[in-house]
Order: sequence, then structure tokens, then C-alpha cells
Amino acid sequence: MDRPTIILVSAQMGENIGTAARAMLNCGLTDLRLVGPRDGWPNVKAERAAVGAFEMMQPVRVFDTTEQACADLTYVYATSARDRKMVKPVVTARFAAGEARAKIAAGGKVGFMFGAERMGLLNDDVALADALLTVPLNPEFTSLNLAQAVLLVGYEWYQSGDATPPSQMDMNGTELATKDQVYAFFAHFERELDACGFLRNEAARPNMVRNLRNMWSRAQLTEQEVRTLHGVVKELTTLRVPRK
Repeated sequence: MDRPTIILVSAQMGENIGTAARAMLNCGLTDLRLVGPRDGWPNVKAERAAVGAFEMMQPVRVFDTTEQACADLTYVYATSARDRKMVKPVVTARFAAGEARAKIAAGGKVGFMFGAERMGLLNDDVALADALLTVPLNPEFTSLNLAQAVLLVGYEWYQSGDATPPSQMDMNGTELATKDQVYAFFAHFERELDACGFLRNEAARPNMVRNLRNMWSRAQLTEQEVRTLHGVVKELTTLRVPRK
């Protein structure tokens, strides 16, 4: 139980269960519990829609009541897009993900409860949960299908423990050029620009050089790119007989 449980209450279509399972596995979640699925279980349509997800998850467990599905859990979030008029903590998926991770680390067992596609969870189900989870969306249209809702919550869970850098440069086997290498290219490039007369306006020259250097610096050139640019400048400034 080092990951949250997903509980689908009164899911209506097998396809929706299957796509929800697919969304779960995308986010590393493998414990799926069903409460009274309308079209029964096992379900061939769910298997097809899951595209193999069930084979990599724990066996799906089916319960007659929400109470039974939540019995071994210590903290349950009920998902909802509307105000339930209950005195209950209301949290976002992002906050719940971090909170759930802390509760699990402390030995707790956490579940996220989702209702039927048509109307969501009943208030009787929500009353069994510790907190209400809602997602800030366009207030004029907050409707999500079941798989979307599961994916959104699962994604926040996964991201709360993911160490992937938000931005990185794929160097593809090369290294960034040192400043010394970049400055040497500046000198080569500017020397040839002077030679061809491009920088002939003495008043404008300092600003033009500064802009060119800023452009090259912003490019974060690699060692190979600097060598290529040296070669390009050399070829452009070498007198050649046009090919016939």
C-alpha cells in the first residue's frame, strides 16, 4: 500500500472502467476497486479499453458497498465538481497528492473515490470520505469523463514524487562549448565581418557586435557547433571558383 487506491463507485460502462485503469497505470497506480459496476465484472469491453493495463495491475476487487471498498483504508478523498453543502475539508488534486504521499509515508492507506459518469458520487458516499477533492477548472464547464478525472488525480500523485527536471538540454553525446571556445569564435567571426565591410559603420559597430555576441551566447553552442561555425565562416571567406 505504498500507492493510493482508486475506487470507482457505480461505474456504468466497461469501456470507462478500462480507460480509467489505463490512466491509473500511466501514473503508476495499480490497486483498482469497483463498487457495484452496472455492467458487471469481469467485463470484456473493459479489458479491450484497458489495452493490457489490467495485466500489469493487481487483480481488480469488486465490492457490494462503498463502506466495504474503503474498510481497510485510513484516509479517503471523494472527488466532486460541485458543492456538497457538507462540513468537510475541500482540497485540490495537487494538495491531496502531497498530503496523500505524506500519509502513506507515515503508514497510512489512502484512497481516491470517483462516482458514476452520469452524476458522480452520491452524498451518502461523500459522507464516508475524510475530504472532498475538487479541481479548479472553467467554472462554466467542469464536466470530466471518468478516465479524465482519474488521470488528472493520478497525474498529480505521480508528479508529487517525480524528480524529472522541469527543463533540460539533451546533449546527444557532445558537450557545451567553454566560454573560451565561444569567445574565440566571436573573434574569428567579427574579424571576417570587419574584413568584408559589414561592420564599417564605426558609430554602430559596438552595438552591432554586442547584439551578435548576445545572439550566439543565447544559443548555448556545443563544442561541435562552434567547430562547425568556424568552418562555415572559413568557407564563406575563401575565394572559390564557382562549380559548373
